Amino acid sequence: MAFSNLTSKAILLYDEWIKDADPRLEGWPLMSSPFPTTFIIGTYVYFVTSLGPKLMENKKPFELRQIMTFYNFSVVALSLYMTYEFLMSGWATGYSFRCDIVDYSRSPTALRMVRTCWLYFFSKFIELLDTVFFVLRKKNSQVTFLHVFHHSIMPWTWWFGVKFAAGGLGTFHALLNCIVHVVMYTYYGICSLGPAYHKYLWWKKYMTTIQLVQFIMITVHIGQIYVMDDCPYQYPIFMFIIWLYGSMFLVLFLHFWYHAYTKGQRLPKLARNGISKDQ
Repeated sequence: MAFSNLTSKAILLYDEWIKDADPRLEGWPLMSSPFPTTFIIGTYVYFVTSLGPKLMENKKPFELRQIMTFYNFSVVALSLYMTYEFLMSGWATGYSFRCDIVDYSRSPTALRMVRTCWLYFFSKFIELLDTVFFVLRKKNSQVTFLHVFHHSIMPWTWWFGVKFAAGGLGTFHALLNCIVHVVMYTYYGICSLGPAYHKYLWWKKYMTTIQLVQFIMITVHIGQIYVMDDCPYQYPIFMFIIWLYGSMFLVLFLHFWYHAYTKGQRLPKLARNGISKDQ
């Protein structure tokens, strides 16, 4: 009886909360509720941490070089497209880079931003293949807690972002992330072409620098909301989550930078020369 009452209250709270969702997303794929996204992420975590390694335990690693080359350069193309769309739907056409609130109208520009936010959200499911490839190639050492956490939390939190606040200053980190992914997946794509192309990967250290700059810019940009007077952004809680996420990964990447490039302890010899032997 107590469990039934608790369930009923939870349903009522959910129904009340979901009333504030953006009506423009009515009927869009995966946007009816957070449960499909939660199920996909749960399945992903189970596969890459338990089922996948067990299935591969007595099998030879898959040779996925051609598939990975196609995948990596496809993500580059998608990231370029999303960068352009984020710019044209606000960041290069009117946003101030300060207190940019969500435009809930049905103007062409506002709807373009909604479509771009949804596409960015969907792209996070595509990127789950990063970990699946690790498992199928038996590179289980790369399936770290940080890696799985990052790939899991992004689509889940972005469901709420798209559902309630598709636009405004909360999308700046998505724009930066798309730009950085153009660089990152170009690097991964070149890696997947084979050893003959590894001589072109001397810029690995600078890729890490770009990632650090990304997190600094995210943290500084989103932190403005705490010093701006009377910024009427509709969902301040999202700003805190983005700031927390940016700060956390800034610290983690600084830690990586220190050990990998200052002390030279964390990377194998090939990686110190700018090439990952696992690609």
